[in-house]
Amino acid sequence: MILLIMVISMACSKPESKTPDNLELDTAPDWFEAGEWRQGWTVSPDDTVNREEFQRQYMRQPELWNKAFAFLSSTDLNAVEPGRHELQGEDLFANVDEYQTRDAADTRYEAHKKYADIQFIVSGTEKIGVLPLQKTRVTEPYDEENDIAFFESDEDNLRLASPGTFFIFFPDDAHRPCVKNEDNSSVRKVVIKVRID
Repeated sequence: MILLIMVISMACSKPESKTPDNLELDTAPDWFEAGEWRQGWTVSPDDTVNREEFQRQYMRQPELWNKAFAFLSSTDLNAVEPGRHELQGEDLFANVDEYQTRDAADTRYEAHKKYADIQFIVSGTEKIGVLPLQKTRVTEPYDEENDIAFFESDEDNLRLASPGTFFIFFPDDAHRPCVKNEDNSSVRKVVIKVRID
C-alpha cells in the first residue's frame, strides 16, 4: 500500500521547472543551435557569444529577448533614423548610430553591468575586440549613471564585424568596438540594450 501511494505521488507531482538557477547548461549548445530565440532573424552569431550565459539570461526574461530579435528581424535597419528607439522603456531599447571607424589606439575596452548588448553592423565593417573581463585592467571605474567602465589589456582578440554577423556582450565580456578593419570607413550600427540587472 505504501509503495502504491509513493508511485501515485511521484506520478502526480509536477516536473521540476527549468529556471535560470537549475538550468542544465549542457543543453545550451543544442538550445542555441535550434534558434527559436532568433524570431526569424537569419544573421549568424559570432563564435565569441557565450551560449550558456545567453541561455541563462534568455530564460530569465524571454519576452525582452524575443522583442529584441523580432525588432532585428522585422525592421528595415537601413531606413531607421539614427538615435534611440525605445522597444520597452528602459528595459529594452535600440541605439542606431553612424560613425567613422578609428585606429585601434583610439579605442578602448568597455563593459556594462545593467545591460547586455546585441551589436550588429548594418552596413560597413569594423573590428571588435572581445576578451574576458579578467584579462583586462580598469582604466576608468564603473559609471553607474552611464552603465559603463573602461579597460585596457596586453592581449587582443579582434573579430570582424560585418552585416553577416552579430555579437552579444554580457557583463563579463570586455569589448572594444569601432576599430577600423583596413581603412577608416563609415559604419551604421544597431546596439540593442537588454536590461539584465
